[in-house]
Amino acid sequence: MRLLIAIAMLVALCGCASAYKPQGFWFNDGFTETKLDTNVFRVNFSGNEFTASGRAEDMVLLRSAEIAIKNDFTHFVIVDSNVKQNYAAFTTPLVATTTASANAAGTVTAQTTTTGGQTFVSVSPSATNTVVYFKSRPNIQALVYDASFLCSSLGKKYEVTCGAN
Repeated sequence: MRLLIAIAMLVALCGCASAYKPQGFWFNDGFTETKLDTNVFRVNFSGNEFTASGRAEDMVLLRSAEIAIKNDFTHFVIVDSNVKQNYAAFTTPLVATTTASANAAGTVTAQTTTTGGQTFVSVSPSATNTVVYFKSRPNIQALVYDASFLCSSLGKKYEVTCGAN
């Protein structure tokens, strides 16, 4: 029972969608990036079980735009994209409690109550983009994102100031 209360308290403390923040040590939600070349990055955002897939996709786009601005790029193209659902399961321990009583005649009655053994499954989204950045709008046949525009529009939507992270 104490374990269930502890789990409920943890869920209550973390009971909101993942914030726009760098990925932390204790919790795996947030963004990361890896520089693959002078103008190529792999950008990832991992959400928690309260994060919608669409939010994870928006957060990885927002981080991609922020990286562009921080590195003096104006535009970018996503050359590879992956959105997935991550599953985790936790099973509570099985606990058996037995109570017994005996009377003067030697009759013994016992009752065993078993609790626990429930499995909880959580699903959390993650989105990863491989991004190529440009110093000006490239003249190519691709969906070209304007970093400043995305920072403004997605920043307003999620109340995030680009450049703060």
